[in-house]
Amino acid sequence: MPATTPRESHTTTDLDAMAALAAHHGVPIEDALLIAINLHGISSPLNRHRARVLIRLATAPAVPWQVIVPLNAAASPFVLDEDTLLLAGLPVATVTRVDADEAVGGYFRNDGRAATLNPNARSRCVGCAFCPNTLEAAADPRLSEQRAVRELLDAMAHQHPAGTLTGLEEVTVSTGCFEREQAAVDHLGNLRTVLTEVGITARIGFLTSVLRSQSAFNALSRTAGPFVLRMTAECFTRRDLLLKASKAELTRQQMPRVLRRAVRAGHDASFTYIVGLDDLAAMEDGVRDLAPHITEFPNLQVYQAHNRIMAGLRAPGATDLAFYLKARTVLEDILGPTGLRPQAWECYRPLWHFTFGPERLVPA
Repeated sequence: MPATTPRESHTTTDLDAMAALAAHHGVPIEDALLIAINLHGISSPLNRHRARVLIRLATAPAVPWQVIVPLNAAASPFVLDEDTLLLAGLPVATVTRVDADEAVGGYFRNDGRAATLNPNARSRCVGCAFCPNTLEAAADPRLSEQRAVRELLDAMAHQHPAGTLTGLEEVTVSTGCFEREQAAVDHLGNLRTVLTEVGITARIGFLTSVLRSQSAFNALSRTAGPFVLRMTAECFTRRDLLLKASKAELTRQQMPRVLRRAVRAGHDASFTYIVGLDDLAAMEDGVRDLAPHITEFPNLQVYQAHNRIMAGLRAPGATDLAFYLKARTVLEDILGPTGLRPQAWECYRPLWHFTFGPERLVPA
């Protein structure tokens, strides 16, 4: 470890400085690069607010990574030159694919073993100050009937390499538009009915803050299981400022109780959290309170600012890569003893890629 801390600021934008900072925090340069790409976005001739970008790092080209980043980040140290990603003029990665990040009805993850559905028009949810959904093209209709969900699954089956969805292990419902608990419970029950009809036994996952009561989780045990709650915590401070009302109503004090209720009903439970909205002390306190009550590794995301207003929402210091490397160490200390580990396919903006602490997650 260096005798002095490397210069920890957003000016750490050349490869040597980034490597020194990564080494200081015990993080492989590959992880630091991918975190920085998520943090800063990419400057390119493509005028897109958000795009799905498939990246192969020069130092580990065998492992592809999909990131979802702005491609119009003029101030980013990462510059796309045709299919080469440059950092301070040096090639650090090859970009093999760029797709528009549209809000669509459904898509596949985990090599086709998981599917994400947007059955309630995620693109129409514009309540949270940090959310980029308003920047997306909208192609995700509100699906309120079993027939509409069945039609979506049928269309996705034709897109799946196997031609069938019966091998799915998880179907995740990702939406911000269920404002009432009972509406969410009803929808998940209907979804299970449709899945059963077409021979899908996958676990249902739900990203939400509206499921809170023991009665709701008990009902889901009867109608929707197997089920995993992915509680959308997002941040622990400034919740009234940053979150829409239905999310802000879920207080930090209530969060552990909600997770306990889900587990008590026989479900798996986890949470989503955006690193960079709270200072490190608030993040540590909040995650430490939730960690004893989860059965799945939480979805911990690097905060992306897509415009100046979003940039102004960052916690002090969260413009710098060092903030996220420190956060990673803090979170490893909290979550390491749980035995839970991040899965690359579950998060497009993770703090972990090749390693978790001293443990290797994927081959170098």
